[in-house]
Amino acid sequence: MVKYSDLLDSTFGALADPTRRAILATLMLGQASISELAKPHRMSLPAVMKHVRVLEQAGLVSQSKSGRTRFCHLAAEPLKHAQSWISQYRAFWEGTFDSLERYLAEEKAKEDQKWQRRNRNREPRSN
Repeated sequence: MVKYSDLLDSTFGALADPTRRAILATLMLGQASISELAKPHRMSLPAVMKHVRVLEQAGLVSQSKSGRTRFCHLAAEPLKHAQSWISQYRAFWEGTFDSLERYLAEEKAKEDQKWQRRNRNREPRSN
């Protein structure tokens, strides 16, 4: 059985490349042939097939063949696992941002008090 971390590693490894992310974005719209996937990237069919193979090994893409044409389909299950893993850190970041917001509000209040004291100590100018 493949470990959960191995699945995440292969998912994030596949997502690390901008071309593969663009391929997944295209496949979100529906199935596409290898040649359709290659067109916007100005790369050879074998190069696109290598990217598709990495996505397929990560479980993000499946392929089917109709005649001589290979069609790719998005398989989003690994993305759900990645999203689940990332969401664990959401509470951490939200807490961090809440702490930062409190700190900035306190610093602003201190600065406002300092300016009020300075303005009170200034004597009005006479002409």
